[in-house]
Order: sequence, then C-alpha cells, then structure tokens
Amino acid sequence: MEVQWLLVCHGLVTLLVVVSFLCGQWPIFDGTFIQRIHVFLTSGAYDYLRRLIASTFGHKGNEALLSFELYCCDRPNPILQLIYAAILGITYYIIVQTTFHYIPGYYLGEVHRYTSLLAVSVGVLLFLLTSFSDPGTVKAENVSQYLSAYPYDNIIFSEKECTTCKIRKPARSKHCSICGRCVARFDHHCAWMNNCIGERNTRYFMAFLFWHFLLCVYGTVAIALVLAGQLKEQQVIRILTAYYGIENSFGTLAPYVVQWLMGSYDTQVLVVIFLAIISMLLAGFLAYHSKLCLTNTTTNESFKWDDYVRWQRKANGAKASAVALKASADGVGHETKQHVSKWKKALCCRSHCLEEIEVVKTNVYDKGFFQNSLEIIIPLSTRKSFHTNNKSKSG
Repeated sequence: MEVQWLLVCHGLVTLLVVVSFLCGQWPIFDGTFIQRIHVFLTSGAYDYLRRLIASTFGHKGNEALLSFELYCCDRPNPILQLIYAAILGITYYIIVQTTFHYIPGYYLGEVHRYTSLLAVSVGVLLFLLTSFSDPGTVKAENVSQYLSAYPYDNIIFSEKECTTCKIRKPARSKHCSICGRCVARFDHHCAWMNNCIGERNTRYFMAFLFWHFLLCVYGTVAIALVLAGQLKEQQVIRILTAYYGIENSFGTLAPYVVQWLMGSYDTQVLVVIFLAIISMLLAGFLAYHSKLCLTNTTTNESFKWDDYVRWQRKANGAKASAVALKASADGVGHETKQHVSKWKKALCCRSHCLEEIEVVKTNVYDKGFFQNSLEIIIPLSTRKSFHTNNKSKSG
C-alpha cells in the first residue's frame, strides 16, 4: 500500500512540475505558487547553481557554465531533439514491454500492435520534416520573391534593412539570432525542433502538434481499454460485490478498483496519467497555434501587436491628459462658482478624447478562414514563384 501511495504522490508531483514549467507564465497563474515554481525552475534554480559553481570553482567554473549556457540557449544544438527521441522511445518501449502481452484482449484486437508502431513512425516522420526542412530562409537570391509575397502594413512592418544579413527585410520576416538567418513569415524558434518555424514549415509543425495530440490520446485510450479488459476478464467487479459484499455503485467501487489497478498494473496507470497530461498540454498548444493560423498571425506578430497596442494606449493617454490639462488651464481665473464645472469639463474632455483615439488592431494579412488555411498548406511565396516561372517560360 505504501508503494502505491508513493507512486500516486510521484505522479502528482510530476504533474505539478510539468504544468508549472510549461504553463506557469500564463496570466491565470499570476501570483500563485505555480508561477513561483515556474520562476524557480526557469531562472531561480539556475541562479543558485551559478552562485554555487562560482563559490566552489571560481572564475573558471563560472566561465565554463556561461559557455555551456551560450551553447544551450543561444546556439543551434540537438539537446532537446535527443530528449524528444528519448521520451518517445522509452515511453513506447515501456508500453511494448508491459502492455503488448495483453493484446489482443477483451476490448482491443491484435491490429493495435501494428497501428501503434505506424502511429509512432508517422510522428517521428513529422518531427524530422519539421526539424530539417527549410523554414523559408531569406537570401539575396530570393528576397524579391518574399518581398512580393507580403506587402508592408506600415504598422508593425515597414521597409527596412536587416543589419546582420544586409538585405531588405520582407514584411513578416525576422532575423533569428540563434540560427543567424532571416526567416520569412517568422513564427518562433523551436528548440525542440532545433529549427525556426516559418513560412515553409508551419504546415509540418501544425501537423506534428496535431498528430502527437492524437497519438497521446490514442495511447491513453488504448491502455485504458487494456486495463478495462483485465477488469472484465478477471471479474474484479463481481468478486468485490459478490464475495466481499461491496455495494455495486461507482462511488463505492472506485477506490477498490483503483487500489487493485495500482497494485497489479502500476506502470500502465502511470503511463496513462503521463500521456493524458501531455495530451492536454498539446491540446492547449495546438489550439493557440490553430487560432494564429486561422487569423493569419504568427507568434512573433502577436507580440508585436501587443507592444503596438500598449504604446498606442500610452500615447493616447498622454494626448488625453494634455487636452485635459489645457482645458483646466483655460478655466483658471474663472469665478469660484464655475470651479466644479471646470473639473467636470476637463474629465469629460479626457474621456471623450480616449474614445475618439481608440486603438484599432488592423491585420491586413487576415484574408478569411479558407485563404488563411490555404496559405499554411501552400506557402504564398511558393505560389508567387510558381506563377513567375510560368510567365517567364511562356514569354
């Protein structure tokens, strides 16, 4: 029984750490212990480690740690790719070793031995496509192709030159400091892929998220059905009710069933919990990026829009305050009985100005659900270059 509770506590702690690390910066967790755990995991623990190494090994130790940090965080490296491969390989190996001898079972047929391998193989293929495909690198040879694909909106994108690449920056592009290149329709640099997510591989990235979400759901449901089949085949419910006199209701039987599962199939239960947690995290990430794709916005652009809206609101507030101050200054020297109306007039004038100068977010790249989806599947620059080549051949 102690081992079972230890496993339950281990699963809960794992869930807390994963959620805190991946989601602790979300606004919903502001001021909570989850945010504090996130801060500790992402920066606090490293600060303590740096101080410990500096006090123990001195300047050389600190320099070695900084070099390692530079390699891990500011340079392309395969560390997280290897971690992904290890997580996928170890999880599938555990499932094969602990669960496959129950297949075929009461609810699952033998075909799932092969469909599971196929599903994992497709996931690996999408991972490789996303990791090693060109995200849309902008070079002097193809910059005109990307310049014609996306117009400048002169709000968050205006005509300028990349100070590093020394070429004109197409709208929606960004210079990735990690990869050292300009990427068209830049979304973000994904450390798990060791690659940028841009115009030409967003489709692979979205397919990767969607397929891995389905893969985790499939694994969760399949193992749960295996466990349900064992409950049925071993007649656990009948034994509990007929021989132990336990009431045949969900609330009464559930603790005994969970205890039996943790005692006999603890590894499978933990794998189900792990896959369920990962599927929920992937669902949130997939929903966020799907919303961006369907509105023809990138992660980079969403940050730019947030900065623009904040700046505009501050500017509007400053303008409204200046108008209110001028209105109040104009009232100086009036009679005392007009003082109340003067301040009321100033405040009304300030609120009226704020309403008139309301910040409007205008995304000129949003062309509707169908066109936005098509642009992800068939990149716009690819279509532009295709038409250009056809015209040159016909001419």
